[in-house]
Amino acid sequence: MIRGAIVAIVTPFKDGKVDEEALRRLIDEQIANGTDGISPCGTTGESTTLSHEEHDRVIEVTVEAVNKRVPVIAGTGSNSTAEAVRLTKHAWKAGADAALMVCPYYNRPTQEGLYRHYRAIAEEVPIPIVIYNIPGRTGTNLQTETLARLAEIPNIVGVKEASGSLKQMSDVVRLCGPDFSVLSGDDIFTLALMAIGGAGVISVISNVAPRDMAEMVDSFTAGDLSKARMLHHKMSPLIDALFLETNPIPVKAALAMMGKITYELRLPLCRMGEKNEAILKKEMQRYGLI
Repeated sequence: MIRGAIVAIVTPFKDGKVDEEALRRLIDEQIANGTDGISPCGTTGESTTLSHEEHDRVIEVTVEAVNKRVPVIAGTGSNSTAEAVRLTKHAWKAGADAALMVCPYYNRPTQEGLYRHYRAIAEEVPIPIVIYNIPGRTGTNLQTETLARLAEIPNIVGVKEASGSLKQMSDVVRLCGPDFSVLSGDDIFTLALMAIGGAGVISVISNVAPRDMAEMVDSFTAGDLSKARMLHHKMSPLIDALFLETNPIPVKAALAMMGKITYELRLPLCRMGEKNEAILKKEMQRYGLI
């Protein structure tokens, strides 16, 4: 079962290219600070502006750098089923432990279309699949009843739930069963989701505060609710600051402030506005990260 604090890791760029050395350093730091898994090529990893060759290479580098120390949950989603199959086959052959697959975006399939999309990929590639439901970005909400049907497919093993609805998350936990990993796609919902049976989080804040997120998840699992609540409230203002603008703009700014990456994004994403960057910097200072 996929569980714990998994980082949705950024893709560092330098002079317009993927900075493989920086990516390897970030991965080592994540594992040293207790992160339970690495998820490259997702929203935070700017997968939409990676070429197919870059996408494949980032997954390969991640698998190499992790070296089986923790699971690699590789982003392989697409709004084309055939393309998603190709990306997922590559991740499987590269040695990823699971695939994270966003709901098809822009073309807005029906619930039956979503079911057939994921079923087709699961039948083509034997890798464990974690579905990624983020209707605010895709324009389509994977309904709980559809997800429950998909959970019956043996290698569809979990969901990253970023619907923003705790009611929907609760229904997913109830209908999909105890062996289906329900992971938060929003840092701020992690503790609440775990309280109703969730398995953890695929996290943005873990890029800058991996130990605190890992310890919050571990504390809850161990029954230390007081410590888990303390860490939740400690992280909450920083989570807010990391979402002042579209993810991953602020988290890349934060990592650059920490001296861990070059502050570089790909258009149409661009640097934070000065006012928001100042707010983020102040929060990073308050947190003790810079």
